[in-house]
Amino acid sequence: MEKFNWQTGINTNIRSLRVLGLWPQGYETYKLNLYTLYTTVCVLGLLCSHSFVQTFNIFFILDDLDAFTSSIFVTLSCVGTVAKTYYLLKNMPLLKQLFLNIEDKIFQPRDQSQENLIAPNIKSWQQFYLLFRISCFCTTFFWSTYPILDKWTSQHRLPFLAWYPYDFTVSPLYEITYIHQVVAIWYLVTVSLNIDCLIAALNMFVGAQCDILADNLKNLGQTGVYDFNLNLIKCVLHHRAILSFAEKSNKFFNWIVLLQFFTSAISVGFSMFQLTLVEPFSSRFYSFVCYASAIIIEMFIYCWFGNEVEIKSKAIPYAVFESEWIGIPLTVQRNLMIFILKTQSPIKLSALNLFYLSVDTFKAILRTSWSYFTVLNQVNK
Repeated sequence: MEKFNWQTGINTNIRSLRVLGLWPQGYETYKLNLYTLYTTVCVLGLLCSHSFVQTFNIFFILDDLDAFTSSIFVTLSCVGTVAKTYYLLKNMPLLKQLFLNIEDKIFQPRDQSQENLIAPNIKSWQQFYLLFRISCFCTTFFWSTYPILDKWTSQHRLPFLAWYPYDFTVSPLYEITYIHQVVAIWYLVTVSLNIDCLIAALNMFVGAQCDILADNLKNLGQTGVYDFNLNLIKCVLHHRAILSFAEKSNKFFNWIVLLQFFTSAISVGFSMFQLTLVEPFSSRFYSFVCYASAIIIEMFIYCWFGNEVEIKSKAIPYAVFESEWIGIPLTVQRNLMIFILKTQSPIKLSALNLFYLSVDTFKAILRTSWSYFTVLNQVNK
């Protein structure tokens, strides 16, 4: 059987990171070459510079509730993306090792039926990726163009409130600054989108491996009692490899998820509050609607694939009972029982063990966002 390439299903994600300067060629990490220089220019010239001028501006609008709430959640998203990028670059060797490990023989599907078994996992990820891309595109489009669509360019209004050490209202500095903000926000949103989906892909890989392991366990005794024990040993090694892969993946995105959920809860609440202040059905109104939708989808992707891992890993011990275990020697039964006891604890992906990636966590974040909105609305009234 031809070797299954796990990266094929997420090629769009990998190519996008490559263009953004966040994915060195093959399984290599960053070296002293032109690609590293390109990464430095993109990250510092677009990502960090745009985040800095927005963050610095916050100190000048603390006493203006409207301006503060319209700026703080975008600023938090920018700072959060800088943090995501930092942890991605810092953990690039670990990340490349994970993508090398997933191609190991122990993670390969056994036959075409197992390839068909994991196909829905990959398709589900691709559908979420497309949906998230569309929502991010709509958000960035309205963010970039609302001063033009609402005819505010005559007032030299920029897409984002920011501080600059020069008078940006004077032409051509206004046009240059406007273009810089637009290019920076497109880069920033695309970076955030692809890092989020890369983490979702790692979780999807873990869930797919649980499906493969469960299928192998169901077919333990197909070729006889002797092969039952040998196949059980292979399944034990496979389970250990899955646990190791999940642990390393979790180590990579621990801080990213924690920061993302913290900023997302605030961002959704503040963007909902802004919807009560702006003119209905204006370009700015649609920008807030699209932004809130994108953030909700982003949180749901994290929680959905984390929840899938937990559900699929819970099914592993039940898959053992579907095998031909009746009549096997007592020593093999004992090994089987030990394995079942070991798999009783499901695989749970978390953010620094403070909370798990699950649908319940998603609902809790939405409740927190609603609380922020309620408080802001009361303060405004």
